Amino acid sequence: MKNLMGATLIAVALITSCTMKNPLLVSSEAPYGAPAFDKIKTGHYKPAFEAAIAEGKEEIKAIAENPDEPTFANTIEALERAGGRLESISNIFFNLNECCTSPEMQQTAEDVSPMLTEYSVSILLNPDLFKRVKTVYEQREGMDLTPEQRKLLDETYRSFERNGANLSDEQKDEYSKLSEALSLATLKFGRNVLSASNAFVMNLTDDADLEGLPDFVKDMAAAEAKSRGQEGWTFTLDQPSYSPFMKYSSNRALREKLWRAYNTKSVGGEFDNIPTIKEILNLRLKIANLLGYETYADYSLVETMARSRRTVDDFLANLREKAYPFAIRDVDEIRKYANVNGFEGELMPWDFSYWSEKYRDEMYSLNDELLKPYFRLDSVQAAVFGLANTLYGLTFTERKDIPVYHPDVKVFEVKDENGRFMALLYMDYFPRESKRGGAWMTEFRGMSVRDGVEERPFVSVVTNFTKPTADEPSLITFDELTTILHEFGHALHGMLAEGTYHSLTGTNVDRDFVELPSQIMENWAYEPEYLKTFAKHYKTGEAIPQEYIDRIVEARNFLAGYACIRQLNYGTVDMEWHSLKSIPENLDVIAFEQEIVNRTPMMPSVDSAVFSPAFNHIFSGGYSAGYYSYKWAEVLEADAFSLFKERGIFNREVAGEFRDKLLSKGGTVDADVLFRDFMGRDPEPDALLVKMGMK
Repeated sequence: MKNLMGATLIAVALITSCTMKNPLLVSSEAPYGAPAFDKIKTGHYKPAFEAAIAEGKEEIKAIAENPDEPTFANTIEALERAGGRLESISNIFFNLNECCTSPEMQQTAEDVSPMLTEYSVSILLNPDLFKRVKTVYEQREGMDLTPEQRKLLDETYRSFERNGANLSDEQKDEYSKLSEALSLATLKFGRNVLSASNAFVMNLTDDADLEGLPDFVKDMAAAEAKSRGQEGWTFTLDQPSYSPFMKYSSNRALREKLWRAYNTKSVGGEFDNIPTIKEILNLRLKIANLLGYETYADYSLVETMARSRRTVDDFLANLREKAYPFAIRDVDEIRKYANVNGFEGELMPWDFSYWSEKYRDEMYSLNDELLKPYFRLDSVQAAVFGLANTLYGLTFTERKDIPVYHPDVKVFEVKDENGRFMALLYMDYFPRESKRGGAWMTEFRGMSVRDGVEERPFVSVVTNFTKPTADEPSLITFDELTTILHEFGHALHGMLAEGTYHSLTGTNVDRDFVELPSQIMENWAYEPEYLKTFAKHYKTGEAIPQEYIDRIVEARNFLAGYACIRQLNYGTVDMEWHSLKSIPENLDVIAFEQEIVNRTPMMPSVDSAVFSPAFNHIFSGGYSAGYYSYKWAEVLEADAFSLFKERGIFNREVAGEFRDKLLSKGGTVDADVLFRDFMGRDPEPDALLVKMGMK
């Protein structure tokens, strides 16, 4: 105890001497202690990191050098709490670096990443600390621990083992250097993708080049041009710009230009990621080998539901075999339709969205231009919040007195039906040059209990939807409706979290389980009973016609085989990259990917067109050797949603069981046990095939 108090005094002195004006180093005065985004400047981050790292090291030193016998409280629990300030600063900085970055932010990321890696490694490779952890772990059977405490003990011990605690001193030094190099390489990868995306702009000044584009696409492009000080219409590689152009433009040459730009991001040129991929793969393999694993995939998959490379490979192969005939059928249908309608020559990838959209419109009388007026973003948001209220009793109140990090962001106070504060929810909808593409959920603070005080989560949902214009509000596509439901499912996983230890709460679960709570939410988008509650024309207020809803449901599995194989290709490429047993110096990244994709060919291969150099999920995100998990979780969610379909999609009893037995538990219980607790059995493997109409 004496050591711990001494460390605390030293830590306080370090923080005080660093600065009294740095908002990252003092308690926020905002409601609920929300991040003081209105006070945080880029220059605050690096000194805050330095001070927090020093504080964290003192806390770790006090644990490692504690003269008292190791116990769960003075070792495992103390270790869980150590570095709390650093975690808070990291959550703020790295989340904003994804959605509100700048050259200064990116430079700071490069500066602090080696510091953070060194800090992490200094903990995991600390022999005195590991000795104490191991002592507690070996006494676990005789200890009176709750299931949550036992899980924390097991996870803590495994974390040390998996991060080199049993290595020799020489190997530990090598591990440290490899880890530091890897953190910088992954940062570089993401920075290159963002820079390459922002570097391409297609500005059109001849209205003849706009043939086929609906008014909403032209209006958006005109607004983009105006914001850049350009004449005419400007298109970018952001999804709200790229995707509609590929669907609707009659100008095949321009479609090809845009498609090639999108599919060769970070291939060659100033922002080339080909060398970065090789570097990342090499570093990951060396780390895996050092820890006793043949491949990085073997190392990565130990902490998943799948557990092994063989299980994942078999899962992907089995689903691929069953889905591929349907994919070929889908592509043949589009090809025949295009030929019948005057298309000559070979159908290329830049033709597929265009002709499939026309085919979809003719088959189902369904297109984005028809549906978007019924999906005003404000109404969709209210409906998503309303669904959470119906299922879980949650209420959402906008708080304009809580600071946000960008004017586009809105923050909501979330409470349950008893008035208990559950979370703050930040919604960040629109694209900007400082934000990476895609959509994601993240946290500025996770759920935990510290000194008997509950700290509820601060959750963020980030998307890239169409911005409102001078003439129209933000209208989203049906696909974007499923996107917001997906990310909101992740948010619910975080907001409904219960538990004592942050490392075991919310989305801190097995990677191939984490997509279940998100993907299950997408199902409501296809439920007529739900759509009727909010889908109303933004001008007339007219409810979406029943025939439109019928078409949405009927078209649900349109191109399902094609989409499934496309997703499986992402997962397979990821697995093969991370199953390499050596990384040749002359590795041809483009040829490697194309060979894998061409095992199940659907469209002609195009030179230099690959997705790996811009595949943030696996090279700079958390899905290395884990992208398969989207399909894995689809099986789980298809099966789980069957219970809602059976007992009612708004059934509070089913929702309550889903919340109590699965959502709120986080990682306090193994994922396979959580699923069995909710469903009463193991997953049904064919559930996804049935859902996609393939069985």
